[in-house]
Amino acid sequence: MTASIFQDRLLSLGLARVSEAAALASAKLIGRGDEKAADQAAVNAMREQLNMLDIAGVVVIGEGERDEAPMLFIGEEVGTGDGPGVDIALDPLEGTTLTAKDMPNALTVIAMGPRGSMLHAPDVYMDKLAIGPGFKEDVVSLDMSPAERVAALAKAKDCSSDDITVCILERPRHEQLIEEVRSTGAAIRLITDGDVAGVMHCAEAATTGIDMYMGAGGAPEGVLAAAALKCMGGQMYGRLLFRNDDEKGRAEKAGITDLNKIYTRDDMVTQDVIFAATGVTDGSILAGIRREVGYLTAETILMRSKTGSVRRMVYRNPV
Repeated sequence: MTASIFQDRLLSLGLARVSEAAALASAKLIGRGDEKAADQAAVNAMREQLNMLDIAGVVVIGEGERDEAPMLFIGEEVGTGDGPGVDIALDPLEGTTLTAKDMPNALTVIAMGPRGSMLHAPDVYMDKLAIGPGFKEDVVSLDMSPAERVAALAKAKDCSSDDITVCILERPRHEQLIEEVRSTGAAIRLITDGDVAGVMHCAEAATTGIDMYMGAGGAPEGVLAAAALKCMGGQMYGRLLFRNDDEKGRAEKAGITDLNKIYTRDDMVTQDVIFAATGVTDGSILAGIRREVGYLTAETILMRSKTGSVRRMVYRNPV
C-alpha cells in the first residue's frame, strides 16, 4: 500500500543524485563550445539515474515530443515502475549555451510530485512574473504595467523604486519592457539564458540582490520555476503566449481550454513537490563543478515544499 504513496522524504535524496549525475556528466564539456554534446551528456546521465528509482514516473515537462528522442521527451516513462506514480519536470541542462561558453548560472534541474500535480505546459512562450516570499497575495500582477509592478513592490518593501532590481532575459522581444522598467529608476540584471535560475533568484533577494523577475520565456521552464518557488516561498504568475494557431493547437492537445488564463504558482504546481538543482557553472545560487586532483565536486540544492526545507549538499565524486 505504501509503495503507491508519494513519499517525498524518501525520494528526495534519489532526486539529488539525478541532478548531480547530469551535472557531472556535462562537466567535461564546459567551455568546449558544443551545446548539443553537453545537453546530450546531461540527458543520458539523468535518464540512467531516473531509471534506478522505484517510481512509476512520467515526464510531463521535458525536452519536446517523442520524435525528438533521445531527449527526455514529454510522456516518457521513467523509473523501475515499482513505486508511486509521479509527475516529473526536468531540464537536464538549463543553460546549454552557458555551459558551452563557460558562463555563469548553468544548472541541471528536476522536480517531482504526485501524478497530476503539475501543469502540462505546452512548448510555447509564457509571460512570467515572480517575487520572493514575505509579501501579501497579489501585491503585483500580470495585469499591471511593468512600471506599476515596480512601484507596487517598492511600496510593499517600504523603499524607493531605485532600490528595486529586476531580472530580465536579454532578448529583442524585451526591449520595450527593459526601457519601461529603467524609466522607473529600478536596476535591471540582464541574463542571457537560464530563466529558472532567474526566478529562483527572487526567493533569496538578500543573497542575490534580485527582487523581481519578469518577461517572456519558455512555458515548461515556468512550471519548473514554480516548483522551485513552491519550496522556497514566493509568488509567481504566468500566462501562455501564442504566436500562431499551431501553438494554440499544442495547448489544446495538452488539455488547456482557457488560453487566456493567468496561472498562479499553485495553479502550475498543485501539490507538494521535491526539487533539486546542481550547479554546472558558477552562479549566484550554486557553485559550479570544481575540478580537484582525482575528484569532481558538485553543489546541489535539494528542497521539499511539504516542510519548506532547503538543503545544500556538496558531493565529491572520484574520477
